[in-house]
Amino acid sequence: MPWFEGSRRRAAHRVDVPQRDSAWAAAVQVASNVVGNVVKKAAKDGMTIDPLRTVAKEMQFLTGNIRKLLGSGHPSLDRVAKYYTQAEGKHVRPLIVLLMSRATYLCPKNPQPETVHSARAIDSSISPVTILADVNPSAMPLTSNEPEMKDGNLDILPSQRRLAEITELIHTASLLHDDVIDHSVSRRGSPSANLEFGNKMAVLAGDFLLGRASVALARLRHVEVVELLATVIANLVEGEFMQLKNTERDERSPKYSEETLSYYLQKTYLKTASLISKSCRAAALLGNADATTVDAAYSYGRNLGLAFQLVDDMLDYTRSGKDLGKPAGADLELGLATAPLLFAWKQNPELGALVGRKFEREGDVEKARDLVLKSDGIEQTRALAQDYSEKAIAAIADFPESEAKDGLIEMAQKTIKRQK
Repeated sequence: MPWFEGSRRRAAHRVDVPQRDSAWAAAVQVASNVVGNVVKKAAKDGMTIDPLRTVAKEMQFLTGNIRKLLGSGHPSLDRVAKYYTQAEGKHVRPLIVLLMSRATYLCPKNPQPETVHSARAIDSSISPVTILADVNPSAMPLTSNEPEMKDGNLDILPSQRRLAEITELIHTASLLHDDVIDHSVSRRGSPSANLEFGNKMAVLAGDFLLGRASVALARLRHVEVVELLATVIANLVEGEFMQLKNTERDERSPKYSEETLSYYLQKTYLKTASLISKSCRAAALLGNADATTVDAAYSYGRNLGLAFQLVDDMLDYTRSGKDLGKPAGADLELGLATAPLLFAWKQNPELGALVGRKFEREGDVEKARDLVLKSDGIEQTRALAQDYSEKAIAAIADFPESEAKDGLIEMAQKTIKRQK
């Protein structure tokens, strides 16, 4: 069953569609009990884990190494490519990858021989250097020396740290492209790259980031990990195409249906959760974890990613641009119907006409926003996000106890509470 089919059933339950069988209800109850036990234990233990502290040493090198990965001999390209690394980003995705790497270190291992991914190996080219170099200055070593992070029996491998950097590169490339598509004027509290350098430079810089990420990814020398992250890049584009339409048929006067919410959740997976879920799976694979652990890592990332985007869509209605570091209310201005509006639409059929014309008439945006705020759309979005957050926690319930596991649980809980 496709992931979004399961999501649709869960979403349908949230919007008061009756459950269809007792087996499903029993499964939900078991999952709820597992989550409840994990959360109660965390509360009992007084867990106030700072996820960042758990991998602080690794995160310390993140931005510096990313900037080295992006080195270019062309000064203009170098400047644009590194532009979004100057601002203080949240770095949520690499943080999750590092936490997952450390959390799965104690999990059962794959019985097959482990592939060694040393710092030297992941900085070495596969093709002859003379072929790669040509007039390309990027043939130099990709990262700085890290004497205190030596190879050996580490709970976070050099390849997993590089994966965290690759994940952030792909995410940043998507921001550069999204800002051009959305005509954004700000990002992380500063002028957006397209505003600062122009659309052409921003698009080319995004392409360059994806190219450098692909080179670093190939040098991990792990075929499944390469396949996973390459699929992410395709998913980002597929999700962007889906976002061009608010409904699958894109009618001018659509009527709300559960398929509309399913379409939105599928788009959300492709645009946001795919990167988080597949990079979590890749982290477990690089650590040679067994199949059960690899699947659990993927499930955690998928559900966390969906929860994260649902909260993001909710904040677009409830927080100011100053709080978010980017324009608030941008979704409606762009003609996008996200979860809060979809839930409001079920209660207010008149929203269908506005969705169909993508809020393009004067007063449409204000009317839609007002109807959403008067409905329980935001509360239903929060509840669905909470649902996915709890599923993420349940996915890693069997992981051995560790500070990194606690950090992953805390990340899932903080996702629901975040304000920007």
